[in-house]
Amino acid sequence: KGYKGEDITIAIIDSGCCNHSDLSKNIIGGKNFTQEDEGKEDVFVDYKGHGTHVAGTIAGNGHILGVAPNSKLLILKVLDKNGNGNMLNVVSAINYAIQQKVDIISMSLGCPINMPQLKSAVDKALSKGILVVCACGNSGDNLAYTCEIDYPAYYNEVISVGAIDNTRVNAKFSNSNKEIDLVAPGVNIISTGLNNGYASLDGTSMATPHVTGALALLKQKTTYEFGRTLTETELYAQLIKNTIDLNLEKGVQGNGMLFLK
Repeated sequence: KGYKGEDITIAIIDSGCCNHSDLSKNIIGGKNFTQEDEGKEDVFVDYKGHGTHVAGTIAGNGHILGVAPNSKLLILKVLDKNGNGNMLNVVSAINYAIQQKVDIISMSLGCPINMPQLKSAVDKALSKGILVVCACGNSGDNLAYTCEIDYPAYYNEVISVGAIDNTRVNAKFSNSNKEIDLVAPGVNIISTGLNNGYASLDGTSMATPHVTGALALLKQKTTYEFGRTLTETELYAQLIKNTIDLNLEKGVQGNGMLFLK
């Protein structure tokens, strides 16, 4: 319908992002919250490939076409080359994203420990009308009735994303719990990678940017149609309207599969 995410700014809190030709038009800045590159705040290079992969799914604009290819990306690096990070740095990144007045925060990360500082930062973002999208986690045992928890995805207030494969069956690794909001493709996802290349990865981390990109399109579309910016709650409702039931257990699929109508 012609919507590509114009005027929507997305903060990607992850392992940074490479200087990739498919993303050069989208990245508007960033900040390093890790000790890599001697902790230089203006160096947010990705040495793992995870954040770059997420960025391509959201906004790739070359060989990879992202869900919202005209959206703008703010790269906030909190994970190192091994995928390790400090949740206090995640809190700092969320607060920085709020200061920068982004539209959406995308986090393909999590930990099993509930930190009050993390909940406070998430609540502050939501109070500013910022959509917060989180990967539900990859500790699933393929049993819908068990509960695997990662934060911040388990907070009721955020949008928690699970993963399915290309047969629309839940990915075996995807967490199941009562806070899953919806699912999206997360198996064999091809996107931008290290050294200006491409990579295929699995994970709820890969499902999350599909939802983030979809929200960018929905925010642009509804702002035009309604003549105003919808609230975070209203945009969540628009997102859920754009799902289809896969007849899976609610603890696995939430409201269903992302499907823009």
